[in-house]
Order: sequence, then structure tokens, then C-alpha cells
Amino acid sequence: MRVGVYVDGYNLYYGGRHQLGKAPGWRWLDLRALVTTLIAEQRCWSAPALQRIAYCTARIDQRLNPSGFIEQDAYLKALVTTASVDLVEYGKYVTGIRNRPLAVKGPRPRSAPQVVTSQWPVMVQSTLGSPLPGAVFMVSTLHQEEKGTDVNLATHLLTDVLSRSVDAAVVISNDSDLKLPVRRARQVVPVGHVNPRGGYFAGDLTGEPTEGAGGHWWRKLTPADFLDHQLPDPAGNYTRPPGW
Repeated sequence: MRVGVYVDGYNLYYGGRHQLGKAPGWRWLDLRALVTTLIAEQRCWSAPALQRIAYCTARIDQRLNPSGFIEQDAYLKALVTTASVDLVEYGKYVTGIRNRPLAVKGPRPRSAPQVVTSQWPVMVQSTLGSPLPGAVFMVSTLHQEEKGTDVNLATHLLTDVLSRSVDAAVVISNDSDLKLPVRRARQVVPVGHVNPRGGYFAGDLTGEPTEGAGGHWWRKLTPADFLDHQLPDPAGNYTRPPGW
């Protein structure tokens, strides 16, 4: 069984960040070692063998985060040098300024954010000095948005599945935008779905193990999954960044 693996690099990173925070020891992740462990756990797949690993990401903006750019560059080169991935597919970052209402978290973990409005002791006044209760505070913020990773992942997934280049697929992402391509892939081959965050699966990515081609499975990553699957240090000419 030839297995293709399709990784959303930022979804994976922020999943690890959610579980392990800024602690060292997890970012230098060996994707091939991790996926080898994950597919070996699945008794419903017969003799799985990794065919290819496509890692989809975007370059950090060097102007805004020079140290992050250097660290990411070392990791990407280490992945390629050690053959931990077969392909790195790049999206891009879009940077700009956005005007947004000031808001705070809702009272419960999954409740909507609450917009901050003027009230005593912080009250907005009109030019005539009259109080304006309920006025919305607007703030200008730096906005960085990664673009293209989900589209690139979906493209590689469906290209490989529909061309019969793979017999099964593993998707490492909990991005609900992948609902349609994942659903289509499940009609053709067994699909393993990996949630990097370790919590609930996005509802759009859930399903039944027997739907379509059948043989589907779902797996949540744990802190140990990150910590136990690290690249060698050094990895060729590239060393683990400090704090990683």
C-alpha cells in the first residue's frame, strides 16, 4: 500500500505550540519518523509504505521577523537534507494594516469575542463634550496572513489520489477548509486524518471509517509524538536553533 502524506506546516506548528508552548525539544520535528509511527499503528492498512511526503508551508517575512526567518530556513533545509520530506511546497505571506474593533475573549472557552465599547471609567466624548456610551474603539493592527498552504495541500492530495499515484493518504491538518478535497479523496482511497492540536477534530473533517473507499482513521497528536520524533542534530550542515 503506497501512502502519500500531506502536511500543513503551520497547522502542525501551531498544534505543537498549543500542546507544548515555548518549551524546547519539539520543533526540530522529523516528519518521516513521525508518520512512520502513525501509519504503523493502523491495523486496518495492509503493508503501508511511504510513497511521498509533501510539506506545505510559507516563508516567514524576513523584514518583520529576521530571527524567525533564519530558524525556519534552517529547519526547512534540514528536512530536505535528511529526506524527512520529499517536497516542500511554498505559499506566501501577505502583510498589511487592518482597522478592527477592539475586542476581548468571550466569557466561555468557545463563546464569541466581545467588542469593547465605551463606558465608565473609560468613556468617549463628542466634540461638544457629551458622553457617547456604547461607542466602538477601533485600532489599526499589523495583519499577516499565510496564503496558499491549504490550496497547495489539496492540490497535491487530489492529484496523487485521482492519478492513482498512491493507494492511501494521510492529511496532517485540522483546517476545516480542507473539507471538500478530503471528502473527495475518501471516495477513492483510505485516508488517515491527523489533528496536530490534540483536541476536537474540526467538524467538517470528521466522518465514518467505512464511507467511500473505507479504511479511514483519525488520530490526535500528543506531546510525546512531537518530543519522540526529532531530527538528528546536526542534520547535515544544519543545527537545531537555540530554544528549539
